[in-house]
Amino acid sequence: MFRDHPHIGVFASFGLYSFAFGAFFPRIGDLQLQLGISKTMLGLSIIGISLGVQISLLIAGRIVDAIGFRRTMIWGVPLISLTEMMAAASSTPLHLFGALFLTGICIGLIEVAVNLEADRVEHSLGRRIMNRSHAFWSFGFFLAGLAGALLAQLGISAFHHLAGFVGLTLILSLWLFRDYQPAPKRGDDTHGHILFARPTKPILWLVALSVSAMLLEGAGIDWSVIFMRDIFATPPFISGLALIFFALSQFGVRFLADSYVERYGPERVSLYSLIILGFGVLAVSLSMHPAIALIGFMMIGGGSAVIFPLTISAAAQLGDRSSAVNVASFAQLSFMVFLLAPPILGIIADYFGIRISYAIGLPLVVLSLLTVSSLRKRA
Repeated sequence: MFRDHPHIGVFASFGLYSFAFGAFFPRIGDLQLQLGISKTMLGLSIIGISLGVQISLLIAGRIVDAIGFRRTMIWGVPLISLTEMMAAASSTPLHLFGALFLTGICIGLIEVAVNLEADRVEHSLGRRIMNRSHAFWSFGFFLAGLAGALLAQLGISAFHHLAGFVGLTLILSLWLFRDYQPAPKRGDDTHGHILFARPTKPILWLVALSVSAMLLEGAGIDWSVIFMRDIFATPPFISGLALIFFALSQFGVRFLADSYVERYGPERVSLYSLIILGFGVLAVSLSMHPAIALIGFMMIGGGSAVIFPLTISAAAQLGDRSSAVNVASFAQLSFMVFLLAPPILGIIADYFGIRISYAIGLPLVVLSLLTVSSLRKRA
C-alpha cells in the first residue's frame, strides 16, 4: 500500500499505535469508580504501563530486528488493545497493574519499531519526517479520545468499548501492513541494543530541560479526564474533551513545528513552548470554569509538543559519544519521569487536591526555562 510513499506508512504506524494505546485513557475515571479505589492506588496501578515499557525497551531492539517491523505492527498493535481490554475487566488494583504491565511490554516493542522505521525512512528519503511522525501519534490519540468520550457519554462500558477496539485494531493492522515493505537498515542501527548508557553533564542538562514537558504530558494523558470530573462534575463527553483538546493541540504544533525550528532555531521554539506550557499549568490549576480548564489543557498539549523531540535531537548531536549512546542515555532518564509521575501525582491529588498535582509542574517549567540554553550549541 505504501510502496511509493513509505513516509505515509510511517505516519500510519504512529497513528494506529497511538489510536490503540489512547483508547484506555478516556476510561480511567470509569475504572477508578468501578474498582472503588483512591487516586493514589490508581496511580500505583497505572505505573504498570511505565514499568512494562522500561523493561521492554531493554530487549525491544533485538525482538524487532528478529521478527521485523511488519509483524511487530500486525501483532503488537492488537495486543495493546487486548491487554487494555483485560485491564477494563480487572476486579482488583493488582489485576489492573498486571494487565497494564503487559500493555507496557507491547508499547515498548511498538515504540522502538516505529521510531526505528521512521529513522530509516527519513535516512532513505533524505529529509526530516520525525516531528511530523510524532504529530500523527498525537492525532491517533485525539481520535481515540474522541471515540472514548462519545462511547462513555452513550453509557457503553469501558470493557465493551475496549473489546471493540481489539477487533478494530486487528483489522486496521492487517489492512495497512500486510504487504508493507520496511525500509532498509542503516549501518549504525544500534539504538535498540544498548542496555544502559551513563549520563553525562550535557545529557543531565537536557533532561532538566525536558522534565516539565514529560511530567505535564503524562499528567494531561493520565489525569485530565479525572480533573474535569472531580473539579467541575462535568458529564463524560465534556470530561473527555480535556484529553481531546490536549491531543489535538499537540498534533497541530508537531505537524507544523519543523518549519519553525528551521526558521527560528530549537532554543527560541522551546522558549516560547515553555512559556505557553507555564500559562497552561496556571489556567488548569486556577480555573474556576470548565472552559478555562479546557483551554489550559490545550495549552499544555501545545506547549509540551516539541520539547521532547527537540531535546532528543540535541542529545543525538552532542558529538562527545555516538548518537545512539547519547539518545539511549537521555531516553532512559527521561522516561523515568513517566515511571514516577502517576503515583506521585496520585498521592498529591489524594492529600492536597488534584489542582495541586498540576500546580507542581510550574516550578519544573521554571527549571526548564533556566536550562533552555542547553539547546544553543545545536541551534
